[in-house]
Amino acid sequence: MRIANLSGRLVLITGDRAVDVGEASEGRFESDPQTIYDRWAEFRSWAALADLPAGAEFGAADLGAPAPAPRQLLAAGLNYRDHVGESGFAVPEGLPPVFTKFASSITGPVTTVRLPPGGHTDWEIELVAVIGTRAWQVAESDAWRHVAGLTIGQDLSERISQLAGPAPQFSLGKSLPGFTPMGPYLVTPDEFANPDDLGLRATINGEQVQKARTSELIFSVPALISRLSARLPLLPGDVIFTGTPAGVGLGRDPQRWLTDGDELVSAIDGIGELRQRFTAA
Repeated sequence: MRIANLSGRLVLITGDRAVDVGEASEGRFESDPQTIYDRWAEFRSWAALADLPAGAEFGAADLGAPAPAPRQLLAAGLNYRDHVGESGFAVPEGLPPVFTKFASSITGPVTTVRLPPGGHTDWEIELVAVIGTRAWQVAESDAWRHVAGLTIGQDLSERISQLAGPAPQFSLGKSLPGFTPMGPYLVTPDEFANPDDLGLRATINGEQVQKARTSELIFSVPALISRLSARLPLLPGDVIFTGTPAGVGLGRDPQRWLTDGDELVSAIDGIGELRQRFTAA
């Protein structure tokens, strides 16, 4: 199953068309995309049996983030060995470093992002998991049961403000307006032959800058959920950014930053793509 946020309304995606859930369910489910996660099991059961209409055509630019207002957004750092190497750190044990991206930075999959003046804006493609069932002290073997679905995220990062000061300001440096695009769809785990092994890649103006498979994660989606839920409850609709592979601008020699006119395309097999264009402030 694929769901999306179309102009602020929850839709089911069937082929290349969108079915409005509020209308198709005759008001049983709210149109607000974020609220569906609190009734995820009920919604899945309804969607599996519903006699859906044909739906309507739509444009990718009209899509918003499939989880636009999570109560918690947790992001893992240093979760691919090649990215650990390019960053100059040791491989984490037990749990990778975890930070947040503030919800005001969340946008949909096709956007224009204003570059902060004097900044060094970097790219980080990531697989994103959205929680569908409250997870508290969950075993790794049971973790996929708590996942509503997977989507794509870009952890855009302004490196100067992120790393300046007596201690890093990860969350602030990664939460500027437009710095958390997600989408285009939320895809349920059963749609994938193997949800633990998906190809992901990012290009800038057609040049490939990142390429990896999620099977290369140090801490897989189930491992992250298990370790995070050992410390705090994960709530329906919460978002987990799982980390980025090598190829970010910070790790290059010479370092490289996004500039005015650049187009960043981020894709994951079986989900789709994000497309961000950058403009000078």
